[in-house]
Amino acid sequence: MLEIAEKPRLRLLLDHFALIEDDREGWRVAYPLPEVLLLVVCGTIASGDDFEDIADWGEDNLAFLRRFLPYHHGVPGARWLRMLMNRIDPSLFCACFQSWAAALRPDAPDLVAIDGKTSRGSHDRRRGRAALHLVSAFATRERLVIGQEAVAEGSCEQDTIPLLLERLASAKALDGALVTIDAIACNPKVAKAVVDAGADYLIAVKANQPGLFAEIERFFDDPQSPRLDRAADIDKGHGRVEQRRIAVSTHVDWMKGERRFPGEYRLPDIAAIVMVEAETFEKGNTSRSRRFYVSSRAMTAPQAAIAIRAHWAIETSLHWVLDVTFNEDKARGRTGHGPANMAVLRHFAFNLIRMVDDRRSIRLRRKRAARNNQYLAHILQPLPR
Repeated sequence: MLEIAEKPRLRLLLDHFALIEDDREGWRVAYPLPEVLLLVVCGTIASGDDFEDIADWGEDNLAFLRRFLPYHHGVPGARWLRMLMNRIDPSLFCACFQSWAAALRPDAPDLVAIDGKTSRGSHDRRRGRAALHLVSAFATRERLVIGQEAVAEGSCEQDTIPLLLERLASAKALDGALVTIDAIACNPKVAKAVVDAGADYLIAVKANQPGLFAEIERFFDDPQSPRLDRAADIDKGHGRVEQRRIAVSTHVDWMKGERRFPGEYRLPDIAAIVMVEAETFEKGNTSRSRRFYVSSRAMTAPQAAIAIRAHWAIETSLHWVLDVTFNEDKARGRTGHGPANMAVLRHFAFNLIRMVDDRRSIRLRRKRAARNNQYLAHILQPLPR
């Protein structure tokens, strides 16, 4: 058996797994929880998309798993795996993931995108159970998940995001970061939670906040408005060209007063407002749009452009990968805590795969890990350079 002390990243993973409480009677435990969780993470990395895949992979690769943990009784079957994953408290599991993610990279990221995603296959119509909806925090430069929180039944993202921010703040994972969120979070509660976490916010403003939206729109349409900082960029790809013009104003004293009428949004510490005008050319058609943002950070137009573009990495580099490469939307887990816990386990696997320093895609890394134990070992703990 290899010495775990020689494997810092793997040791971190196992140490954090050991913190998750196992409520089974010790004398009846044939498969210790750290062994089960390591099996599920490795099986998910190695192209396993459900418990049957993971159990089969474990049987075929038991010798590999025993390099790290004893597995005296081998590996459990798919039915047993499903039962155990349904029992684990997802809030403890989320806390385990977030502390592990923070330990992997002690420096807080500078850009963090927050957005929600629904696992459509977890919808159980027969039992009247809604599909799992998970709000994730994604470090956009590092392309790593740093935290997630499941939206409770009967709740919504607006109530869940502050809970996620509170967890991240307790780990000091947001110190000095700029947090970008879509318009669903454009309210004082969420903005204050970001500021209380030691970060700044950049939040989209849409027509569902008509008072704030109209005021910002009038400001940018007024030729007498104070001088704006401006920038422009262009994005080309797949026959599509998008030109963007960004304007930023830090003259926002007029927005800091008390609410003047019911429903008017007054967010804490507003320091800048942003307008993005986009013109898109695709297949002979031209479309135009205009978007607005508020921020607690006084920034230049180029800085705002970078942050706004980076936000969409949570869609293209996380949610799309989970759907297309990890087949998350096809996952059929529907009972107990299983869907929430498996979503977190996919984040464990995603982060480990993403940290590999090679030019393969996530899909190819998973396929190679499935057939090459040496490569899988490298994902778990790369050799020092």
